[in-house]
Formats: sequence, structure tokens, C-alpha cells
Amino acid sequence: MAAESTAAQLTEKHRPTLDQALEAIRTRAYWSPHPEHPKAYGENAAPDGQAAFEALRGRRFELDQPGTDDWTGSEVSPYGPELGITYPHPDVDVLLPAMRAAIPAWRDAGALVRAAVCLEILARISARTHEFAQAVMHTSGQAFMMAFQAGGPHAQDRGLEAVAYAYAEQTRTPDKASWSKPQGKRDPLQLDKEFKPVPRGVALVIGCNTFPTWNGYPGLFASLATGNPVLVKPHPRAVLPLALTVRVAREVLGEAGFDPNLVCLAVDRPDEGLAKTLAVRPEIRVIDYTGSTAFGDWLEANARQAEVYTEKAGVNTVVIDSTDDYKGMLSNLAFSLSLYSGQMCTTPQNLLIPRDGIGTDAGPKTYDEVVSDLAAAVDGLLGDDARANALLGAIVNPQVKERLEAAPGLGEVALPSREVANPDFPDATVRTPVIVKLDGARKLWEGAGTDAPYLTECFGPVSFAVAMDSAADAVDLLRRTTREKGAMTVGAYTTSEEVEKLVEEACLEECAQLSLNLTGGVYVNQTAAFSDFHGSGGNPAANAALCDGAFVANRFRTVEVRRPA
Repeated sequence: MAAESTAAQLTEKHRPTLDQALEAIRTRAYWSPHPEHPKAYGENAAPDGQAAFEALRGRRFELDQPGTDDWTGSEVSPYGPELGITYPHPDVDVLLPAMRAAIPAWRDAGALVRAAVCLEILARISARTHEFAQAVMHTSGQAFMMAFQAGGPHAQDRGLEAVAYAYAEQTRTPDKASWSKPQGKRDPLQLDKEFKPVPRGVALVIGCNTFPTWNGYPGLFASLATGNPVLVKPHPRAVLPLALTVRVAREVLGEAGFDPNLVCLAVDRPDEGLAKTLAVRPEIRVIDYTGSTAFGDWLEANARQAEVYTEKAGVNTVVIDSTDDYKGMLSNLAFSLSLYSGQMCTTPQNLLIPRDGIGTDAGPKTYDEVVSDLAAAVDGLLGDDARANALLGAIVNPQVKERLEAAPGLGEVALPSREVANPDFPDATVRTPVIVKLDGARKLWEGAGTDAPYLTECFGPVSFAVAMDSAADAVDLLRRTTREKGAMTVGAYTTSEEVEKLVEEACLEECAQLSLNLTGGVYVNQTAAFSDFHGSGGNPAANAALCDGAFVANRFRTVEVRRPA
């Protein structure tokens, strides 16, 4: 009875927020219940969050989940310090059956109760945003403000968005229906019908290094809200943010009268490859993954028993044809290239610029002038080390640094990368972006066997200023890279209706999200939950979009029970 009371209380508490979220995904208007500013959480929230984070370091992260056979963990902050936290390592033969045993009560609770419990989990995470920000910062290398916003309220918005879509899809069919078919002079055929959403089974979330909560929450909450237990397998270098999430979820589930084993953690030993083992287990019926194309492709090919949702790599392009706000364009692009050292799946890589230059409100600009002015804009933005540290964060892993250091060998360097000292974290690797000038003559990229650097992703603070023979060639190159490698984002600057139509048609055909003529405080590499779609699911960069009905609808099936009336 106490559990029923708690579920009812959570439903009453969170129904207004759920209704607002449902309205937001319908209208696509701006809305968020999660404050973006650190001061909104109270004057003691920042020191309390810092203290909570520090208290986690150098000890075991207890979860009281079944099947723990070892303790493991080797996280080192990109800012230098070792976290020294060890996490439970699972015996999956014990853990997975315990998770499956939790399904019936959660399934029978219904869509509304599940949504309310999910919203309570998100509310408690929100109250600890400062703590989560420290965890995200020291596992991803994001600068504090970005870790706070992207790892906190923006991630929570994406989780809530997924819950709203899950509720909408599950309630599209009524719980009950009376069916009567006339039979002429005879009595009608009459049936009472019940329809129940049922989960597929255990869902696996495979976390990423760069955005553990932002990329992890949509799949986690979409699966949980549709009745599936969720096993969270974080990236080995970014365990803590998702481990904290699991701990909060287990607390809320237990208090609401449900089995905490509906959400569990799976941390692997070094070089164990636990994600690969889990992905093909018959108990795993849903997989969410963000990361490399190679492993994403492997999951899609081999985890045949599961519904697999992947966000992989892509070649993001900006077509620069002309602009009526040259200064605003340069400023906008400089910020987009610099934010988090270009370590976002949405950061532009290929800047396609006419070889003969562009028209602007400041007069005609040659290709060399555009590239030089963009380099100067980046330099100006990052010239002050304090500001540079606040925007760049830290290089997340050695592979990104290797690509950055190899970039000058690909072509003429228009903007060299420089080291930035971080006085608070002297061991952090902080680098400004590099811009490399390349030739975009059609013969270098058209047809099989071409290997121009801009035909593949170079993840990190590396961008290519590609000299194109025409706008039509730029659009054709955009088509090729999007079709073959995918794109999470496409941008374009043009004052020509004809060119705008060419770019838009290419994006419609290749299923890529397009931003046109951004010159203010909205950037091509940022999206807003409840309004923008992250990815499309229609090109090789991702087979799903965050978030739409398709992202949640196949995580459950509807089972019908018919009885004579």
C-alpha cells in the first residue's frame, strides 16, 4: 500500500511537468524546467557540489547491486588528477536474471507511473547538478560551464524529452476498448479488449567519453519509461557521471516500491571488452550506443537480437557562398570551431569556400581573405588564456591530440594550434584549433579511389578550409561526404536563393539537419531539446534521431487480450 501511495504521489507531483513536456514536443517552442545558470541552484550549491565530488574520490562506489565479483576503475581526469574510484564489476550471469525478474511489476505499473518515476529521477539529478558538473568536467575534459550546462540541464532536458515521447507513444492506443460488430438479425459479435505496452527486455546503454550524460540519458530514459530494465555500461574513461545516475535511479525506484535492479551498472576491467560481450547476450533486447563508426557498425551487424540505436561519426560541412553579415559569420564560426576543442559530434569540419571568393556586406572577399579573417576571428576569441580555457576545456584523450598534431602535414596551415596553459590544472592538455587549407578541385574527390583528407572525419580541433570551383561543386561534395560518411550537422551561408535551394535540396535528399546563416548566439553545433532534432537517423552518422517517435516506439510492443463481452 505504501508503494502505491508513493507512486500516486509521484504522479500527482510530476504530471504538470509531463504535460508541459508533451506540449513542448508538439509545438517545438522553447521550454525547459532545468535552469542553465549555476546561481539558480542556491548560494551553497557550488561548494556543496564540489565537496560531494571530492568525497567520491579515492574510494569504492557502492551500489548494492547483485552479481558483483570484483572492483574496477581507472579514470584519470583530462585535467590531470586521478579520480581513484573503483566500481562494481558484474557477473552478468547473476546480474541479468536479476534485472529480468524486475520486469513484471514495472510493466504492470503503466506508462504514467513509469513516466512519473523517471521524472523524479531527473528531478533529483537536477538538484545535484553542481556535483554532476564536476563529474562530467573531470571525465570528459569539458570546461566547467559547458560541463554544467551540457552535462546538467541540457542532458536532463534530453532525458525528459525521451520520457515525453515514450509516454505519448505508449498512450496512443487506449488501455481498453469495447468492440461490437453488427450481424444483421442476429446478436452482434462483442468483445472486450485490453491493450498493454510490454517491454522488449533488458536495454543496454553504452556510454561515450565526451558527453556521458547528454548522449546517455535519451536512451536510458526512453528504455526505462517504456518498461525495460536498463544496464548502463559507461566508457572506461567516463564512468562517474553515469554511475551517479544509476545510484540516483536505484534510490528512487526503491522508494517508489519497485525493484532497484531495473537500473544497474556494468563497468569493465581494462581491455575486457565487456560491451561486446553484453551486446550479443540474448537477454539484451535494446542497445543505445554513441561512439566510433567501427564499433557502431559492428553492433548493427552482430547484435541481431536487439533493437540497436547508434550515433557514430560524420563529416560535418559548412558551405560558405556569401553573407550579409561577414563579421557575424566569422564570429559564429570561430565559436563553433573552438567550443570544447572541436570534440563534439556536431562541430563543423569542412568549410567549403569558393576559390574565386565570396560576396559580403563588407565587399568582395577572396578565398585567402575569408580563411585569413576566420583564423583571425579564432585567434581573437582565444587570445586571452582565461577565456580560451573556459571555451576549449581539455583534450579528452591521446588520439585527439595525435590527430591535431598530424593535421599540419595535410596541407597549408592557415591557423596553427597553440598550447594554452591552465593555471588551475597544470597537467591539462589544452590546444587551440588548427585550420588547414586544401584544394577542392573535383578531380581530387570525385569517383572511387580518391583520398582527400576532407572525405573522412578528423575528430577534434581540426578543420579544413576547402577551395571549391563553384557552389554547385560544394553542394556535390557535401552530398558525397554526407551520403558516404554521414553528417550530424550541415551549415550554409548564402544570400542567393538559388544556392540556398541547392543546399536545402541536398540536405533533404541526404537526410541531414541544416542551419542557415547563423550569425548570432545560436551555433550549428548546438541543439535545443523539445525543439531541435539531434541527428536525423537517415544518413550513416546515426541511425536514430534525438528525439522523435521512432526513437522510442520500437522499445515496446503492444499485447492485446480479448474476451467475450
